[in-house]
Amino acid sequence: MIKYKKDTDNIVTLTLDMGDRHENVVNHQMYQYFKPVLTHLQKEKAKGTLKGIILTSAKKNFLEGGELEYLHTSIDANEIYEQSLTLNKFFRALEYPGVPVVAAINGSALGTGFEFALACHHRIVVDDSKIRLGHPEVTVGLMPGNGGVTRLLWLLGLEKAYTVLTNGKKYRPQEALKVGIIDAIAPNQKAMMELAKQWLLTNKEGRRPWDIADEQIPEGTANDSQIAQVIQKLAAQLSKETYNNYPAPQAILNTLVEGSKVDFDIATTIESRYFTELALRPETRNMINTFWYDYNAIKKGINRPKGFGKFRAKQVGVIGAGRMGSGITFNCIKKGLKVVLKDVSKPIAELGKQYAKDHLTALVAQGTISAKEKDKLYNNIKTSAKPEDFENCDLVIEAVYENEMVKAKALKDAEQHIDEYAIFATNTLSIPITKLAKAAYRPENYVGLHFFYPVEKVPLVEIVRGQKTSDETIARAFDFVRTIGKIPIVVKDDWGFYVARVQNTYILEGITLLQEGYPPALIENLGLQAGMPKGALAFADDLSLKMVLKYENQAAAHYGSQYEPHPAVSTLKKMIADLDRTGKFKQAGFYEYMQERKQLWSELKEHFPVTQMDYVLEDIKERMLFAQVIEAIWCMQEKVISSVPEANLGSIYGWGFPAFTGGIFQYVNSYGLNNFIEKCEQFKEDYGPRFRVPRILKKMRKEGKIFA
Repeated sequence: MIKYKKDTDNIVTLTLDMGDRHENVVNHQMYQYFKPVLTHLQKEKAKGTLKGIILTSAKKNFLEGGELEYLHTSIDANEIYEQSLTLNKFFRALEYPGVPVVAAINGSALGTGFEFALACHHRIVVDDSKIRLGHPEVTVGLMPGNGGVTRLLWLLGLEKAYTVLTNGKKYRPQEALKVGIIDAIAPNQKAMMELAKQWLLTNKEGRRPWDIADEQIPEGTANDSQIAQVIQKLAAQLSKETYNNYPAPQAILNTLVEGSKVDFDIATTIESRYFTELALRPETRNMINTFWYDYNAIKKGINRPKGFGKFRAKQVGVIGAGRMGSGITFNCIKKGLKVVLKDVSKPIAELGKQYAKDHLTALVAQGTISAKEKDKLYNNIKTSAKPEDFENCDLVIEAVYENEMVKAKALKDAEQHIDEYAIFATNTLSIPITKLAKAAYRPENYVGLHFFYPVEKVPLVEIVRGQKTSDETIARAFDFVRTIGKIPIVVKDDWGFYVARVQNTYILEGITLLQEGYPPALIENLGLQAGMPKGALAFADDLSLKMVLKYENQAAAHYGSQYEPHPAVSTLKKMIADLDRTGKFKQAGFYEYMQERKQLWSELKEHFPVTQMDYVLEDIKERMLFAQVIEAIWCMQEKVISSVPEANLGSIYGWGFPAFTGGIFQYVNSYGLNNFIEKCEQFKEDYGPRFRVPRILKKMRKEGKIFA
């Protein structure tokens, strides 16, 4: 578990090695193993035979954090609080009073693992771009709870610490050094150990700033007027961005503010209390469920067809150097893949290559990659105007104009130059895969890979299975999506697939509210307050009103005589045909656009008068959320999507369903199945059949099941 080695300079190296695990994790077991080691070290120090300690790891990682399973299942506040206090004491014993301790970080150190590193007096990291460091706990609704918040407060100051703790970023070594959460970088592991020993031999003091009289928190405390203004700014910004739906950033800010006014040990106790409260919040439980359990279920291949070896594309072809094709190209080269980027002419293809170069340059400026790495990655792009250059590609992705004939030509031109084992994928967002596959020589190798804009930021990809797409092709597509660092969800080839189909219901419900006479600003603001990334009318403009109507027309064709027109259709037709306002691309939709600014169209109320003066705000928010949830349940019932993890993560990353709910099906679990069904029935009576309860939900209630 802990390997102890002492050299002739009285420097001890402790190597962490949880032999029964693939990675080192901070848990009860590690603490129990460390107790006798710390006791022994204290005796060594007392005898004067200990000058310093180097902490490193025998694993590929340093420490990957705590065990979320324990937090997710525990419902005992005292137990969680005591566990936090225990780790606090453990880290405190490591740093005070004692000899200098260096964390020699040879792999990733995240969450509680990074708290461990922060308890060391000096942190040196191997300069490996695969290493990740920091505190991403906020991404699962949590915060550090074992002194991490308080130590960063003392190391960085309140404002910088708040930024590091709330942005959820996992820093590469160069970025971490720039931010100030590590002290040095070494070119390799051997040099790291040499630097660690050299630092210990020249730094004999084993006290931290917070243990030295008259030392101050950088920039000051919450009692200082300037910092008080900073706190007001951060609080206002937080409220504006989150509408108070996310308790973790607020708990972090509270901990920093209160902790800055007291001594270090009291501050860490305050931190443990906020951590405990946060761990038991429903929002935190929801987010852990989805961003940990659901994410890992997808990562392990919950819907990847079994029986096929792992596929690793060495070279990828991309057809189309527009914003989607260029984004796909950038994502591929960032993960070390070679790309042949083709367009109608080489100069146009070069524009896509420049797009990738600009993004690589930005990564260098951020400290994410080095200039040398940038040049190496950039050289992995070959531009072309000839389909013959796809000869050695394992996968070709077409990302051309959304037109069936254009896509068919791109397919035919490329397919004759790739071998029989290569996959051909289309990035269509609205044309059925089965329909497009009719132009293919090998329809079994044809698949939909629906990326989302902007490709470099949205982590989701829909893998769309056509009627003739083989299981092996789906497995290969899944592996490719994972290779480029995206989250794959497998969906059936049906109208709108999964994401666009459900997203459309949010847009349609917002338009219906406008039609019913609700103020447009109210509709938009309540959408934001409910947790959506933008208002329904803004969503409509961004997608284009014609596309919103197209999806609804596809629904009509799909359901035939069973189709019940959505009340929003008449408003869409009026906006498109009568008012010639089709959305953002035309610079005229529900919003009007003025240079970099937009605002709700000043004439909206003339065409859609405000008649609703008495309304229940919560009902309006729930109408917009319920519309999405019900459609997602229909998708599950119709086998468009086949697993809860994919539905949850697909909803959050695909169109921005509120993350604090844990995703679209976890929302039902939290709301309570019986309560949800009763509310649906009330909405159906008040607003129409689109709120009727799907059969699968009634069956679940009868069997006492939840979405899992």
